Amino acid sequence: MEALTLGKGENAVLEARAVVLRVAAGETPVDVSALLLGANGKVRSDDDLVFYNHATQSGVSLAGDTVTADLPRIPAEVRTVVIVASVDATRPGAVFTTAPVLTAGQGDGAGLAFTPPDFEAGETVVVLAEIYRRDGGWKVRAVGQGYASGLAGLATDYGVDVEPALSGPPARPPAPRTSPAAVSAERPSVAKVEAQAPGLLEATRQAGHALARTEAAGRRAAVYVVLDHDWSMRELYESFTVQAFIERVLALSVNLDDDGIVPVVFSSGNDPVMDEVRLDNYRGRIGELHAGVPWGWGNVSAAMKSVLNHYQESGAVDPAFVVTQVGGEPWDKSEFRSLLQTTASLDVFWLFVGFGYGRLAFFKNLNASTSPRLTNVAFYEAGRNPGAVPDETFYAGLLDGFGAWMSR
Repeated sequence: MEALTLGKGENAVLEARAVVLRVAAGETPVDVSALLLGANGKVRSDDDLVFYNHATQSGVSLAGDTVTADLPRIPAEVRTVVIVASVDATRPGAVFTTAPVLTAGQGDGAGLAFTPPDFEAGETVVVLAEIYRRDGGWKVRAVGQGYASGLAGLATDYGVDVEPALSGPPARPPAPRTSPAAVSAERPSVAKVEAQAPGLLEATRQAGHALARTEAAGRRAAVYVVLDHDWSMRELYESFTVQAFIERVLALSVNLDDDGIVPVVFSSGNDPVMDEVRLDNYRGRIGELHAGVPWGWGNVSAAMKSVLNHYQESGAVDPAFVVTQVGGEPWDKSEFRSLLQTTASLDVFWLFVGFGYGRLAFFKNLNASTSPRLTNVAFYEAGRNPGAVPDETFYAGLLDGFGAWMSR
């Protein structure tokens, strides 16, 4: 009997017994690891990272390219087991090109197979799948989310202190931390990230380098984020794509406004929900917040009005840089155009970042507009997998239009 083939984002029910997951990556040498996560999307302790130097934890074990999850032995407080493949970071230029293949089986059953789409943007780590509790049982979901940030960055996002956790054999040393002397010579924002969110340190530096190449260098701005919470975005929330996106924007924000706080608005129908992401709580934050937000139809105009109200009531003297993620066309285009024209005279810049599965032609045409009334608008298409876009390319896309506007 042939294995059941899962597509990206699809899931299947597992029996309540051991499941064996094997990763095959062709000629690319890879390390396989697993993370055990609680209900908050984070590990309970550093021991919940199962890797080559710590191969067994709470019913999950690793042997070479194979992870075995003995489901009845996994403690109740563990809600999810994430399966990860990463290239050996000590091999210069090593990245994924052909995606790894994941197979899973229980006993003598037919089993499951999942091959993510091939990677083309320098990905060094990929979340292949997650095993998770659902309705008193277990399911497996094919994820296939690639990242260019490496295993250490990914592990830190899940709450692992990667420096001691990844202190493996000499052949695979962890990257050295920045020395205190080096930090003191950098921007205050970098020092704050080093102290509160070391997993964002490299992204913060890359964002700073990109900012220095624009007309916005040395300027300040209040950064906001609007996230599309339409039903069509559900897979991108569950596969951590939206979480990875907000982390990179947070890293940019501390170069513009070093309070380490980004107000976030979920665009969901007529009642957008506002909260915030901070340096000291960013890990798994989007999962925590969006779980309490109802799915809607992505009313971007209502979310934008919420941002304007907050910005004007805050009494801020610096301009606002509103990074608005869109997964499809606005449902009321005339109202949307009217809002853009009304705010063109305000000190607010709207950057629309497109990723998802909907049509984006309306937003693409914003960049082609010659109307002087829309000089405070730009669009950047981040692709289906924005987490795989290298930092340099990603931040250039975010800052090109904004930098030109700041030079006005």
